[in-house]
Amino acid sequence: MTGLNTELPIKSWRRIKRIAGSATAVSVALSVILTNVIMETFSAGTSLAGLLVAITMPIILGGPLVFVLTLRHEQLRQANLQLQALLSTDWLTGCRSRGAFTHQVADYLDAPANAGGALLVIDADNFKTVNDRFGHDVGDQALRQIADALHAATANTAAIIGRLGGEEFGIFLPGTDAVAADRVAQRVRSAVAAIAFSPAGTKWPLSVSIGGAIYSARTQFSVLYRHADQRLYQAKNSGRDCVAMMQAA
Repeated sequence: MTGLNTELPIKSWRRIKRIAGSATAVSVALSVILTNVIMETFSAGTSLAGLLVAITMPIILGGPLVFVLTLRHEQLRQANLQLQALLSTDWLTGCRSRGAFTHQVADYLDAPANAGGALLVIDADNFKTVNDRFGHDVGDQALRQIADALHAATANTAAIIGRLGGEEFGIFLPGTDAVAADRVAQRVRSAVAAIAFSPAGTKWPLSVSIGGAIYSARTQFSVLYRHADQRLYQAKNSGRDCVAMMQAA
């Protein structure tokens, strides 16, 4: 499948060796015990030759089979992990997908021990004009650069970044108060405005409008998103390239 790495990491090879070695050792031990019981029952006991056969046969016959089965199982496990990563990552920007972002933030909000934080909803201004004038491939380049700016502006925080769809992104800031959330939002806005975007040699400024909702009591993602989205519309109506925040709960 495209996007999957078929090479196993070193940790997986260690896991394979450990499991295959343990399974083979158990097989040898059971073989020796069973051989001893049989020989004690039907003959004078286990001879040295019988003991050697009991030890070597599981290694020769069972060892390779156990190794192959363990290898196949580990390859399947790694493939599943990669598929989960692909499904949770937006293919274009490298941000979390909408579903993964929503799920992770909702889980955080549901945890009783986690109190306080902020949700920023970020929308690229006049982005349809970029697509219409330069094409969607250039628009994709702009989205990647915006995503890079978001990551750079939140590099020293515990931010969770997701692409919510189209030219809209979300940033969740756990444990953040209103002052810190506004500071991050302004840093994001400035980082996007500083992007040197020149499609076809034409300098084209990029900007974003940001709506933010801060909470201090337990709340739900849908409620937090609705408040942040309302503030996003306020930022758009205020001339774009600005930030509008509110205390949601």
